[in-house]
Amino acid sequence: MTEKDAYPITDVISKPFLQKDVHGAIAMPVYNTAAFEFDTAEEMEAAFLGKSGKHTYTRISNPTVEDFESRIQTASGAKHVATVASGMAAISTTFLTMASAGSNIVTTSHLFGNTFSLFNVTLKAFGVQVRFCNLLDINDVEKNIDEKTCAVFTEIITNPQMEVADLAALSELAHRKGVPLIADTTIVPWPAFLASQWGVDIEIVASTKYISGGATSIGGLILDYQTYDWKQSSRLHDLAMQVGNKAFQVKLRSEVARNIGAMMAPQVAYMQNLGLETLDLRFQQAAKTCLELARFLEATPRIKAVKYNGLSTNPFYKISKKQFGDYPGAMLTFSLKDKAECYAFLNRLKIIRRATNLFDNKSLIIHPESTIYGTMSPEFKKMVDVPDDMLRLSVGLERLDDLKADILQALE
Repeated sequence: MTEKDAYPITDVISKPFLQKDVHGAIAMPVYNTAAFEFDTAEEMEAAFLGKSGKHTYTRISNPTVEDFESRIQTASGAKHVATVASGMAAISTTFLTMASAGSNIVTTSHLFGNTFSLFNVTLKAFGVQVRFCNLLDINDVEKNIDEKTCAVFTEIITNPQMEVADLAALSELAHRKGVPLIADTTIVPWPAFLASQWGVDIEIVASTKYISGGATSIGGLILDYQTYDWKQSSRLHDLAMQVGNKAFQVKLRSEVARNIGAMMAPQVAYMQNLGLETLDLRFQQAAKTCLELARFLEATPRIKAVKYNGLSTNPFYKISKKQFGDYPGAMLTFSLKDKAECYAFLNRLKIIRRATNLFDNKSLIIHPESTIYGTMSPEFKKMVDVPDDMLRLSVGLERLDDLKADILQALE
């Protein structure tokens, strides 16, 4: 990102409420209500038909949630933002909006565990085919795209495999083939990466991570840049003939999100609004510590391998630096001798917490093969490429020296 494109933290904090608070509150209040009252039947009708913009029911919209969505638009530059109950809800709602029986999704098997399961098990049961290919090989991706492909999907840094695909190349190919590029960008937030600059049409974010501000709440975001011509989509073609590039937004809001009922709660939107205000500061600190910790681990005996794309020795260093700059997130993985040594190391840690999640203020560590992927069959574990000698570390806001000391004492 250039200085011109820097994270608009002042705009995010100072952005006026969509509806001015009657008491002059400087933090958007929590509208902790299920329903909203109307003075007349005519006013109620107009609201339910979407003609007045007024709220009717919190499962559909809420002033606190709407304010959070508007601030996410400011931070990301998206044309439309929908907030949902979790990152997985964001992925599933996105594909329930654009996929249909007989269509296919082109992606990689090197994915977060539940995303892999959603594609390979859940959507498969509804007649949606998933084509796993090598997203690092543009020719392999092209061979898998056909007239039934509804999207190309990628994680910008695969979790926890730490692979980085060339987004510009994927976008060029997808658009040449007439399909949208969908990306889960949770690993690197907007201070370091703007999806729209790399041809991403729909961005998916687990706001539980960086945005929530210390893992206060669970949430997900669906960001539509309205850069894809949905008239090319078999599912959304007819709607796109009426509303153009807003077809995904309209389908999502007026049908799928309402029927699924996975929208974000106002209490969550309030907490994540507060987290959004400090996102840039927290990310910069955690990411810088992560890079230094990766260098330390790389030079530490008994550490068999380290994966962090900010290391100059990493095979994805060049493409990562091009897309994310010097700090490609605050997560790394490292390998020890075997699973038994991983467990012994985990059990000796005193500062780093044994817990799942990413980008808490606290550093968190997990053994992915036995936890996130623990219920998978050996066949699926081989497909996702998560070995049993690997640990995943999410770096928090502790002092670098304290983290180094904790790792060393756990190794010894």
